[in-house]
Amino acid sequence: MRAFRRATLVTLATALALPLLCAHADEPAAEAPPAKPAQRPPLLERSAEDAQALARQLPPAQIQTLQASGDNFMALWLPADTADPVGLVIIVPGAGESANWPVAVAPLRTRLPEAGWGTLSLTLPDLLSEAMQPRGIEPPAPVAAGSSATPADANAPIEEAAASGAEPSPQAQPPGPDEQLKNDAARIFARIDAGIAFAQQVKARNIVLLGHGTGAYWAARYLSDRQPSRAQRLVMVAGKTPEAAPAGLDQLAPQLSVPVADIYYASNPALRSAAAQRLQASKRQPGSQYSQTELSGVPGDKSAADEQLYRRVRGWLSPQS
Repeated sequence: MRAFRRATLVTLATALALPLLCAHADEPAAEAPPAKPAQRPPLLERSAEDAQALARQLPPAQIQTLQASGDNFMALWLPADTADPVGLVIIVPGAGESANWPVAVAPLRTRLPEAGWGTLSLTLPDLLSEAMQPRGIEPPAPVAAGSSATPADANAPIEEAAASGAEPSPQAQPPGPDEQLKNDAARIFARIDAGIAFAQQVKARNIVLLGHGTGAYWAARYLSDRQPSRAQRLVMVAGKTPEAAPAGLDQLAPQLSVPVADIYYASNPALRSAAAQRLQASKRQPGSQYSQTELSGVPGDKSAADEQLYRRVRGWLSPQS
């Protein structure tokens, strides 16, 4: 009898619990919170990618990591081949050029140590003023007169903002050319400052800026705006003015209070014409320390052209050599 009662109680408990189990089984499973999308690291600038590739090709002893405005950047350092160096030449490449650019930059940075000058070739940041800007958002087409038709999504941003309690924000506009050039100058000047600080760290007796292409413009503008006491001379090789610049090299270089060597290639009509303008401007400046040198160029013989450039720069830096 007791066994019969026990079996009956088990059967009854099972019957009572079964509907509850089925009800819970029909309930949908609780959804897991959506996973946050993984944040991608910011993309490197093209100049930084080029510098990393360059660092893998050159001896580690030449690689110097400098800091400017909180950003690290690479520079290439070669000490002078003498126990008593004359000074340090800080090389400023042109737009789109690396710290070891094969035209002018690399030949000079590797040969000038033979003449007693150490070299520090900088990596410049990507320039906003030289980059293509994204297209702005086009405004909606105007509604024809007498028509009450309105695009279905014309008021969508306003309605969404009203539903969320926030005011619609205007579209962010890209910086204008003047602001872009100002930002470029600030970043480049910070890197030249870092180069001069490095020169002081290695106790360079003389500091010379050497700019190639548009790098000549930035070096000249740096000396004009900052007027540093530690940088005493400027060498410009095939100098060019950026298209967005309000003032050209003909207004900057001849007015500098430091000696300036302007080396240009006569075979390039545009460079020859711009050089003539700079020379005329220098003649109107009393006490100008500007000088100009024409290179004839050696078509098809890069080694001879590099040697010609090196001898002209060396001769101006160290006339007695």
